[in-house]
Formats: sequence, C-alpha cells, structure tokens
Amino acid sequence: MLESVDLSRVHLIGIGGSGMSGVARILLSRGATVTGSDVKDSRPVRALRSMGAQVAVGHDAANLELSGQLPTVVVVSFAAIPQDNPELAAAQAQSIPVLRRSDLLGELMAGFKQVLIAGTHGKTSTTSMAVAAMQAAGMDPSFAIGGQLNRSGTNAHHGTGEAFVAEADESDASLLRYSPDIAVVTNIEPDHLDFFGTAQAYFQVFDDFADRINQGGSLVVCLDDVHAAKLGERSLGRGVNVVGYGTAAAAALHPNIPLGAEVLSTEITDAGTTVHLTIDSQPVTTTLQIPGQHMVLNGAGALLAGYLAGGDLEGLSAGLSDFNGVRRRFEYRGSIDSGEFAGLRVYDDYAHHPTEVTAVMQAALQKVEAEGEGARVVVVFQPHLYSRTIEFAEEFAAALSLADHAVVLEIYGAREQPVEGVTSRIITDAMSGGVSYEPDFSAAVGTLRRHVRAGDLVLTMGAGDVTLLGSEIISGLAESLPDQ
Repeated sequence: MLESVDLSRVHLIGIGGSGMSGVARILLSRGATVTGSDVKDSRPVRALRSMGAQVAVGHDAANLELSGQLPTVVVVSFAAIPQDNPELAAAQAQSIPVLRRSDLLGELMAGFKQVLIAGTHGKTSTTSMAVAAMQAAGMDPSFAIGGQLNRSGTNAHHGTGEAFVAEADESDASLLRYSPDIAVVTNIEPDHLDFFGTAQAYFQVFDDFADRINQGGSLVVCLDDVHAAKLGERSLGRGVNVVGYGTAAAAALHPNIPLGAEVLSTEITDAGTTVHLTIDSQPVTTTLQIPGQHMVLNGAGALLAGYLAGGDLEGLSAGLSDFNGVRRRFEYRGSIDSGEFAGLRVYDDYAHHPTEVTAVMQAALQKVEAEGEGARVVVVFQPHLYSRTIEFAEEFAAALSLADHAVVLEIYGAREQPVEGVTSRIITDAMSGGVSYEPDFSAAVGTLRRHVRAGDLVLTMGAGDVTLLGSEIISGLAESLPDQ
C-alpha cells in the first residue's frame, strides 16, 4: 500500500469513465475534495458534479487548480490517458504523485474484507450479482463495478459493511495491485495479447493474482472453465486455499478441488431461469432474470463469494433473484407495439470477444425458443479494436453465424489506429448466409430494416458506440406505423 499518499485532494484525469467515476464517488462519500476532467460532458460527470466534484470538459494544465489548490494526488488510467496529456505533464513537472486507478482502488479497499472478481469474461455481471446479493443479505458492502447497476443506477458505493467488492482487471495486469481475501476467477481465455504478447504470459497473471490472496483467504474458481479449473489445480499445489463452483459434471473432473457451489438443475420459466444449487452442501433456489448458462455460472460464483464473505444464504439468494441486470449486459432497450414490426424487441450488450458473443447469442436463442412464438434473433455487431478483430476473425464469424441474420458494422478502433487493408470484411467474408457488411454507421438502421420482421429479437452488440443504435432502431422501424 502507498501509506504516504495524501488522498485529501484528488484530481482524476478521465473522471467520466466507468472505473474512474466509481472511485470518484467513493472519495466524495469519504469527504475528499475531488476534481477532474474529461473530453466531454456526460451523465456520470453531471452526477459527480451533483455530489460536489468540480469537473472541467477538456484537458488543460490549469484544471489541476479547479478547487483553488493543487491536488495532493493525480489519478490516471494509463491505458486511456496519453503520456503527453497536459494535466499529467503538469503534475509530473510539479512532483505531484501520480497514481493509476488500480492503485487508488487498492488504497480505498484497505481495511475491508476484499472480494475481487477476475476473469476474461463476466467480471461486471458477477460483481454486480454479488453486490445485489450481499445488499439483500444486509451486508451493505462498499463496491466498485465497471458498469451501472440497473436498479440503483450507480457503479460505486461507500458502504457501512466489512466487505468491499470490486472487479480485478487483468487487461493491463492491474489486478496484481490488490491483495484479496476472496478472489473469484470466472474463466480464463487468452485476450489482450497486444499487452501480454503471448497466451502464456496472460495465463501467468492469474497465477500471480492467486498468489496475492491474503493468508486465510480463498481462491474461488469456475470448474466449468478448463483454464480456471487448471488455475485452481496449480494453486492447490502451491498451498492456496481453493474452492470450486459449477456443474456436477465439471466438478467430477476436478475431485481435488473442494466444491463450494454445485449447480444441480435449471428451469426456464416466464420469470427467468430458476436455478437449483447447493452452497456448502446447503440447498438453495434462486431465479435469474438475465438468460444464459453463463449467467447461471456467474450467479453461482456470486452466491458463493457472498457466502464466504459471511452472508446469509436466504438473503443472498433473494437478492440474486431480485437482480435485474447491469447496464449493457443483455439490457432491454425497448420494443415496438404495433405496425409492420409489432413485437420486435431490442437488447444491448457489451460483448466484444468471440466467447462473450457466443454466450449472449445462445442466451438470446434460448429466450426466443422458450417463448415459442417463432421469433428470430438478429444481431447488429460492431467489432472492437483492429488487433482483436485480426486475432479472432474466424471465431467472430462462427459466433455471429448463430444469428438468423447479422449486420456487421465497421471496426471501432478505440485507442488503436486503423490497419491498412483491415475491415470488418475479414469477419463477414468468413460467414455464409445471413450476413450484411455495413461500413456506414448511419445506414445501419436501414440495412437492419431489410432483414427483420415482427416479433424478432434484435441485439446491438459491441464495446464501441453501437450502443447508441438501440433507440434509433426502435424509432426508425416504428416510422412504418400508420398515422395515428
């Protein structure tokens, strides 16, 4: 820990981001003076201003003195903030300590029972489920999540309870800055190879994370994921306390790992997916409002984490049943009531890796099949990052082929510069049948219109600005309604 750092006046560069706005909320709740800047105004920025933060739009060295004094520390996310940022340069020139967001989060978690959720996929959903369950069990945990809980509309909270629940991001190895008491690993699959270079280096960061668990703590691994289970086996050999969760079939493959949560059966009902499981051999039944087998496993991991943190199983399971999701995770965006496309529904999801895309597609297909109305699944997908698209083009093609039709937009480069000759066609050219390549974002709704019909389930999917299309699809397709 960085005990010498004074957190009384904190300036956050990129304060409107999902991770940065969360730690800013906690700082404000603890009485710190918070300032910051971002490239644009936004709902998170306005919310922070209402809590007392002073936030400038645009980056300028003068922003460091928004409070009338220089900050005692400046916080950045090195993955998002360039080194020539004027505020970062000014802080360094004036010898103001500069922390990464993960360093700050580690400081904020000091003194709490730390419950950290890691893994390639499912971190935000599992963390959110754990928080909702623990809140219902009366634990009032502090938390920092990479997305907004639908019910509370917030991504962070300074609680009165003993536990602090947070995501542990592996993308830049920042999870190694934490010392968890309970560490959940949902799954492990090579990703972020632009940072790690090799799959082996990516796997190693999870072993290093497991070795940082505090004495008396536990590593919780999903046994249905081959690499998470292997992490558990390796960690057992190094003396780490390991607990597994998953289906009976997966548990049978890893008899050395003590089974903390076993999924016995699932039933799809009008209310969602009813899950029968045991936690520490005690029977539990809960209902998940978000579809998909991946959510069943995430829910099991969340319940087990809450139980290990001291939660009451009845309260935890009730809280999970009440959980209605997190923003951009199979989030319902609206529907069309009448006209040519009556009954068409739009959902939005952040999935941007082939495994995530596959899981969400399977959940959507499962949902329409359970409804039994003959609806189809149509996806509007925006690839994220040139490097990821090149690495996984064939896998994306296979995942998107699960849809009845896929409209594939151009690559959202984010922090990367375009790569000559690389477009989303490297995905669509590997697909056959129901696929449309649409490089013009503004034409997406028109292209979609040619491939949907009444009752269909439409998914907008990706980590870029494809999320903006949800309302446009609903309003654009509703234009076919007759005059009222």
